[in-house]
Amino acid sequence: MKRVGGHTWEFESGTRIMASATVVGPEEGQGPLSLDFDYIYDNLKINESTWEKAERRLFEQAGELALVKAGIQKEDLQFFIGGDLMNQIISSSFAARKLAVPYLGVFGACSTSMESLALAALIVDSGGADHVLAGTSSHNCTVEKQFRYPTEYGAQKPPTAQYTVTASGCAVVAREGNGPLIKRATVGRVMDMGIKDPFNMGAAMAPAAADTIKTHFKDTGLVPGYYDLIITGDLASVGLPIAKELLKNEGVAMDQTEFSDCGLLIFDREKQKYVIAGGSGCGCSAAVTYGHLVRRLNKGELKKILVVATGALLSPLSYQQGETIPCVAHAVALEAEGGNSE
Repeated sequence: MKRVGGHTWEFESGTRIMASATVVGPEEGQGPLSLDFDYIYDNLKINESTWEKAERRLFEQAGELALVKAGIQKEDLQFFIGGDLMNQIISSSFAARKLAVPYLGVFGACSTSMESLALAALIVDSGGADHVLAGTSSHNCTVEKQFRYPTEYGAQKPPTAQYTVTASGCAVVAREGNGPLIKRATVGRVMDMGIKDPFNMGAAMAPAAADTIKTHFKDTGLVPGYYDLIITGDLASVGLPIAKELLKNEGVAMDQTEFSDCGLLIFDREKQKYVIAGGSGCGCSAAVTYGHLVRRLNKGELKKILVVATGALLSPLSYQQGETIPCVAHAVALEAEGGNSE
């Protein structure tokens, strides 16, 4: 591993996603990516008695499936890196309790999928571990209850609101196997544009996404056209156009590549109108990346992609006290085997 520029790591020892798995709820299973998920539940309770237990079950099952697909046992793991949106990241911590391997809990809000993947790659590439499990989860009803209004309250939402994804995604990171190579990672900085509205996450997170993308290209000397796809975590229909405009103003020409968003891919906004601006939540970028995008890389449909997961770092307490919303974005570059030539 080497550091390039100020904020980017390049991984040079063949560190890769050995295997990944996704488990989602019923609404995600009705979306356009349903065939890319490993398991789809037909009920939001995920056969549990509470929403929090439901999210925990998603996380535990995704981790177990990732190990099965990698052909290893939990005893073969040196570390588990995970996080989520719940207070004290209880979903990942309780999943770690069942997994019973050394655990590093992280919080980057919805950027946690790429934060955990970048750290897992750093540990493996440096020789600190042979196998690391990285993952995250979210559940629509746990997040709504904690950050906004419980679903049962029936509060009307504005057009900027996003729909938290019910899903978990996990990846086994190693230097063996045939999965996509983890080539580089750019760690983002926290940005705050003064937005206070928890129903306008896309606008709040867009500047952080644009800043991390710009930093990635400055550090590496690459250009957007190097990648087949650059995809943000969950800016959805409000935040993605803002990020495009910000990058244009900074002289980063995103018209050289496909520029999309996980929150726009996971749902069909025409048929699933209740998602409003699109998907969000830790499980959004995790499910799209570890399901849909890894499959496309493995099939050769994509060669090089940059996943830029975005996170709004508010808490119920900070929102209740009238604080603005600090945001961050972390980027990880994935390449298919043989896809690293210019």
